[in-house]
Amino acid sequence: MEQKEKILFSSESVSEGHPDKVCDQIADAILDECLAQDPKSHVACEVFATTEFVLIGGEITSKATVDYEKIARGVLREIGYTDPQLGIGCDTCEIKVLVKKQSPDINMGVDRGDPLLQGAGDQGIMFGYATNETEGYMPLPISIAHKLVRTATSMRKAGAFPHARPDMKSQVTIDYTDPKNIRIDTVLMSIQHDEDVDMGEFKAFVHDNIMVPVAKSFGLNADFKTLVNPTGRFVIGGPAGDTGLTGRKLIVDTYGGSARHGGGAFSGKDPSKVDRSASYYARYIAKNLVAAGAADRLEVQLSYAIGIADPVSIGLSTFGTKHVEDEKILEAIRKFFDPRPGAIIAKLSLTKPSFRYRDLCNYGCYGRPDLDLPWEKLDKVEELKTFLFGK
Repeated sequence: MEQKEKILFSSESVSEGHPDKVCDQIADAILDECLAQDPKSHVACEVFATTEFVLIGGEITSKATVDYEKIARGVLREIGYTDPQLGIGCDTCEIKVLVKKQSPDINMGVDRGDPLLQGAGDQGIMFGYATNETEGYMPLPISIAHKLVRTATSMRKAGAFPHARPDMKSQVTIDYTDPKNIRIDTVLMSIQHDEDVDMGEFKAFVHDNIMVPVAKSFGLNADFKTLVNPTGRFVIGGPAGDTGLTGRKLIVDTYGGSARHGGGAFSGKDPSKVDRSASYYARYIAKNLVAAGAADRLEVQLSYAIGIADPVSIGLSTFGTKHVEDEKILEAIRKFFDPRPGAIIAKLSLTKPSFRYRDLCNYGCYGRPDLDLPWEKLDKVEELKTFLFGK
């Protein structure tokens, strides 16, 4: 009998020590400081990192007084990059700052007096997604991948993961062949380590103390295939091992590839940039609709024109899982949600957040049980149920 082809899907995550994530965190730490001093700050910060060098650039218009170099060195220190041998030295690296003010041509389209009439900071397309396959309405592969590197990083910082260094990656492959028996097919982790590590012991530790406990926490099988540091060695990591740049881990930041991404990065951007704010709001729309039973999987697209408040379009995909017609779902979106940039910022308190934007750089922006994020709230579910189903 011919063996049935497996239906597989993979997602990856990276730790806070990954060079791209180092850059994201520096950019968002600068944003956090600007907003703390001046909630009306307009920030578009980009960061580049390589061996013993960090470049901070972009456009920032703010009343805040910000010590960019001090912030960058503080982020590196908190991650654990305290020596060039680890990937970069927080006290030894060169930092260059090339920051200018935002173009007045852009600003005239954003500031309109009335906050609700605020125009989008740029054109673009943004996607939000939700699925009921996990408790947090997130895809299973990315949820596991995030937890693997989050667990490994927490253990490293607590001194409970011997010989581990900050730079880490994970990848999880889920077997969806039997929808009634979803399984983990393969778990891959690449973890930076000390020079003198015993790789046999190191790999066994990763399998026994990170991979298996995380799999069991999701109620899934522990007999998956395992790959740990498949090149055989990962001593040189961080910006010394690979150049870092803001905005290069967009799929890690969102849904692990289970849904589309509009292409706009989040980190280093204030919420007037719809790349960030509208993506969060699209997630808010999708999650509430799935929780209300509109569909088992649902993706919302919002598109904008620079300087215009109302979206150019609102799109919808339910992947054959809808429980009411698309027209009814779109009607619900227009009735219960206001996707104008000013309304989004007000609803989600994005200029005076209860969280740090820097905290969103690691382990994704969505489905975060460790953060009380406003776009994760299910505060529209009951009225959506009444509208969609008459309940």
